[in-house]
Amino acid sequence: MDIILGFVVLLACLIVGVRHGGLGLAAVSGIGLVIFTFIFHLKPGTPPVDVMLTIMAVVTCSGFLQASNGLTVMLKYAEKFLRSNPKYVTVLAPITTWFLTVLCGTGHVVYTMFPIIYDIAIKEGVRPERPMAAASVASQMGICASPASVAVVSVVAMLATAGSHFSVVQILSVSIPATFAGVVATGLWSINRGKDLDKDAEFQAKIADPEQKAYIYGDTESLVGKELPKTAYWATAIFLVGIIIIALFGSFPALLPHFADAKGKLQALSMTLTIQISMLVIAAVIMLVCKVKASDVSNGSVFKAGMVAVVSVYGVAWMAETYFGAYLPLLKKSLGQIVLDYPWSYAIVLFLVSKLVNSQAAALAIIVPMALSVGVDPLIILSFISACYGYFVLPTYPSDLACIGFDRSGTTGIGRFIINHSFIIPGLIGITVGSCVGYLIVHTLY
Repeated sequence: MDIILGFVVLLACLIVGVRHGGLGLAAVSGIGLVIFTFIFHLKPGTPPVDVMLTIMAVVTCSGFLQASNGLTVMLKYAEKFLRSNPKYVTVLAPITTWFLTVLCGTGHVVYTMFPIIYDIAIKEGVRPERPMAAASVASQMGICASPASVAVVSVVAMLATAGSHFSVVQILSVSIPATFAGVVATGLWSINRGKDLDKDAEFQAKIADPEQKAYIYGDTESLVGKELPKTAYWATAIFLVGIIIIALFGSFPALLPHFADAKGKLQALSMTLTIQISMLVIAAVIMLVCKVKASDVSNGSVFKAGMVAVVSVYGVAWMAETYFGAYLPLLKKSLGQIVLDYPWSYAIVLFLVSKLVNSQAAALAIIVPMALSVGVDPLIILSFISACYGYFVLPTYPSDLACIGFDRSGTTGIGRFIINHSFIIPGLIGITVGSCVGYLIVHTLY
């Protein structure tokens, strides 16, 4: 009975906390910890310190990249690529936003791309909903395919803590092709979604009003002709070289320094610490070479969002660890065998929890340790890493809301029944294809 009541408390905290954002989720998790500790008398779990420190290092590096305008350089070339291929914007837009997220480690880059995608689509006569909704979904799918993302570094840290040493490269060798396949499938499906603009009576009624037509077809500011300082390009190059170096360390552990463990056996420096050190060094080089003011970093959107993610993971993962750790023997008997018999059930649980916490990193921080503790094969965790993105189910995530706002034509929106919105089918297609491809890759390579 206690395990059921405890799960109800855990679920209630997630539902209530997510309404108040990442910081609110962490704060409400404190209430859950109090209930578990003082009422259920459960021993408090251990906060995910390694995961939090890794996230902080990655966010610091990304913050310096943004403050140096290195992020703007990437956006500038992305826009140039899209404007040179306007007829294929429905397929290329999601690929572009996915790729930007893979490079930068955050889906927040998509906000700058929305007005560009809209401008290209509306002037090409393409229903804006088609590329814009797919691009919003793709930007979030790229998170678990980026070596600089909170989600990926969290998985590396959690697998290392559990004794399953998968390198960053091994994880990306699965997540990059898996999520890319999902993004391409989403774009291809979107080509024919909805009515063409010339056959959409509602849209035609809007542009019949000259004022509305001017608003819908209005100009959008472009980055293509914008002059950027040389230091911005240097920052981009430094960041990309740093990512390559991290990938090399992950592929060739012999390059890392080795230290004696408790038994006197030499072990390579863990990838968790390697990522932390490397990210801080990349940030330092960008700061010194490009003369970035450290005070500007904390004011950037990337740094602010990243720090919120740290606090969110801290609270929700600690609460989840307390609950799942206390009932681990029972969970091994009840859940362990189910997941072992039906591996896809792990993907469903991860997907649902992601929706509850509105965060891929937080969902992974809750589910991965629990799955490992009940005996789930780490290969299953790698297979279904794409399933950590489930918060498109309800159109409440900032990027989806921003996408609706940037679509001046009104084709991207939320239906009468809430669940029938522009992102639901592209999201389901992307995650389903990504999970299936990931499963095939893992069982082919390993």
